Amino acid sequence: MTSHKMLHLVQSQLATDMNCTINDLNGNKDSFIFTEVKDNPGRRPFPRSEQHFEMLSMGQSIVVSASPKILEIVKPLLEGKVRDEAFSMSFVYGHSLYYLPDLPQIKQLTSPDGFAYEIVEQSNIPLLYRYEGFRNAIQYDASHPRPDILVMLAKKDGRIVGMAGASSDCAMMWQVGIDVLPEYRNYGLAAYLVNRLTLEVLERGYVPYYGTASSNIASQRVAHRAGYFPAWVCAYKGKFDGLECLPTC
Repeated sequence: MTSHKMLHLVQSQLATDMNCTINDLNGNKDSFIFTEVKDNPGRRPFPRSEQHFEMLSMGQSIVVSASPKILEIVKPLLEGKVRDEAFSMSFVYGHSLYYLPDLPQIKQLTSPDGFAYEIVEQSNIPLLYRYEGFRNAIQYDASHPRPDILVMLAKKDGRIVGMAGASSDCAMMWQVGIDVLPEYRNYGLAAYLVNRLTLEVLERGYVPYYGTASSNIASQRVAHRAGYFPAWVCAYKGKFDGLECLPTC
């Protein structure tokens, strides 16, 4: 995996999800591209409502993908805005930051002392569903549309105290999530587990990516320590109660 190939794979997937082109994602700074939401083949199977709204930027242009009625409302409100203004609009919420591994710099971290580590393959992951407290790492659903594919465990005296899990979100991208039990935080386990799992995913030829809320500073620090860099931001929800009032808000 090279940085160029990774970025191309990710942008191809995002273009499929947002019903746009790779060139749209790389457009001029603060320019808007508006597209109608479409269930393109191969899109990541995240749920969508009739009032779907999603806004994404990789640092240059802003792509807005929404249902037709929502587009009619938000397009005149967003046109002419700069990126920071757009992501601060009253109807926009649910900001997420997404990270990709910094391939030229990433290296395996030193494991925290006093713990045992184990990799669990897909066929054995359902055995982990009996252990609560790891819902950011695993789906707890063997038939989930984004199936758990690989898990890295940390154990203390035989007890599972941390999990980093990868879900197969689409053909080439596996999303990494992490949970460490509260009493075992601040040992460096989160960054180590994410780092080890990331390297395993890369070794298998897939693109690992990591997402977190814009307000979750602890999670962002984990991404940085594990060897990731911020790659795109997405507002994945909109608040459209009382649609008729939005144009004058």
